[in-house]
Order: sequence, then C-alpha cells, then structure tokens
Amino acid sequence: MSVDVADRLRCFCPKCIDFHAHFLQREVFEKGHPHSASSGFGRTPFPLELPAIQKMFHPEMQIEDMDRIGIDINVLTACDAAANRSWAPPQEEHRLAALANEECARWVSAYPTRFIGTAVLPLSDIRMTLAELDRVLSAGTKIVVLPSNFRGDYLGHPRFFDLWAMLEDREVVTFIHPDGITERWFQDYSLWNSIGQSIEEVRVMSTLIYEGVMDRFPNLKIVMAHGGGYMPHYMGRLDRNVIERPFTAKNLSKKPSEYLSDFYYDSCVYDPRTLEILVERVGIDRVVLGGDYPAAHIDQIDFLAETKLSTEDQARIAGGNVSLLLSLS
Repeated sequence: MSVDVADRLRCFCPKCIDFHAHFLQREVFEKGHPHSASSGFGRTPFPLELPAIQKMFHPEMQIEDMDRIGIDINVLTACDAAANRSWAPPQEEHRLAALANEECARWVSAYPTRFIGTAVLPLSDIRMTLAELDRVLSAGTKIVVLPSNFRGDYLGHPRFFDLWAMLEDREVVTFIHPDGITERWFQDYSLWNSIGQSIEEVRVMSTLIYEGVMDRFPNLKIVMAHGGGYMPHYMGRLDRNVIERPFTAKNLSKKPSEYLSDFYYDSCVYDPRTLEILVERVGIDRVVLGGDYPAAHIDQIDFLAETKLSTEDQARIAGGNVSLLLSLS
C-alpha cells in the first residue's frame, strides 16, 4: 500500500523525503554505545545482529526499505541515542563527531540521489564546535543535528549563543533530536524512550524560548524530532504562568504558545490524531515527514494516509515542506 500512497502524494510534491532516518559509524557506535541511554549505559547493549542495527550500518539495506515504502530520499542523522559522544574528553569527542560526519558524507557520495547528509558537532569546547561547523558547511552540508542538552546544559544556555549566531548567519537547518535522558529512573521499562524523549523535547524548547534564543536569533530554522514531544499540546499552563508570574517572561516578546510556529516538527508522533492536532496548532507548513527509521517500526507514508488530512496536506508533509526548507530543486 505504501508505494501506491506515495505515488498519489507525488502528484502534489516532487519527492517523498524522510527527514528522520538514522545511521551509525562503527567505531563511534562501539565506543559510545556503553555510554548511551539505549544500552542502559552499558547494562543492556544492543546485539549487533539486530536488523535495525544492521540497517544503520548499510546504506543498501536502507535503500531496499525506501523502495518498498515509497521513500525517495532519506535525510541521514547520526543515531546518538545508541552512540553517545558526550562522555568523551574534548579532543576525543571532536574526533568521534568527525568520524560520524565522514561516514555520513560517504553514504551521500555513494548514493547522492537517495541520501541527504547532516553533521553532528562536538559541544564540549565552543572553539571546536564552531571549527567543525565551518568545516562541514564548507563541504556542502546544510543540516546540523543537535541533542537536547550537553552534560546538563540545554541548548538555550548562553554558552551556545555563539553557535546559534553562526547557524542563523549561515542559514543552517538544525534538527534537534534528544540523545536520551540520563536520569536513572527513566531506565526502568525503557521509559527513557517512551516518555523521556518527549520530556527532553519539552525541556529544550522551553529553554530556547525562555532563555531568549528564539527572539535573539529570529531567523533560525529548527526542526524538532518526534513532533516536539509534549510541548505543542499543553501550552495553556505556560501562557498562564507568564501572566501570573510576569518576571518569568523577561526574555519573551510574546506568549510562550506563540513561539510554537517558530519551530518546525517532524511527523513521528505515532498517533494519527496527534499529528492532526499538531498541524492545527503549528500550521501545515511547519511539519515534515519523520519516520525515525529504522527504530520506530512505522510505515511513515501509510501513517499519513491514516490521518484526516487532505491529500494535498499529506503531500506537503511527505516532501513539499522539506523541499522548501532545504531549497531543493
């Protein structure tokens, strides 16, 4: 069914593009997996033979799935929830980030019509951060992937202002994807994944808003993973808070809920009605296709067809919006 749906959507958009597809670099995975939330920080490591793991190492396996589902292009993102780098000293963190970026570039070079590359950045030293950013942008990368926080400092923290300034100045698209909540409580029942990621998205969006990043850098292009988590669905309490406690709005120029439409969101929300509500809240032009491939085990094209969105709106999510966001021909 997926390919038939994709063909129907292509009447309204040139290509179906999954903005949220993961890959792995082997050494980064081997060194980072024991420090990652997905392994319980080393207690329950992923078996390498798992099909989902293998698909993140082999581009040919991804293309086979893309053809079956009806996806023309995957935007490749490093799977940091399974290969965390934040534990490493600055020089090693930089080296591992560069390895991940080189692997991504290799996939794109081998299959330039099927993959769009992204880059990760070392965040422990801002000089290294900006140097790696300049390097990957000079090589043609248009998208940077950031975690929700680095060692407890969320992305709204002033230590990241120079990074945001460069991302805005160079017109870089930023994809924020949490690399896993570190609090041990969330390891029980894999709550780090089921609710933890959505909580991390609330936290990072809140800091970007309340620390003034969205006002200071109004031309940022930020895409939130997993539809922004719980953030778009419970803004009334935040709006009430700035009225009852006006001191909390010292960095705001509008109500917290009015910042929702300053972000973009992927469609990986697992429930058709939730996606419909997300579109109602933020606007159809702010949502791009997200399959969380291969971790989510959802058919992202068929998922769109399960909603009550019009075919034209489904097509905008399937590829039209990201084509505009990335200025694809």
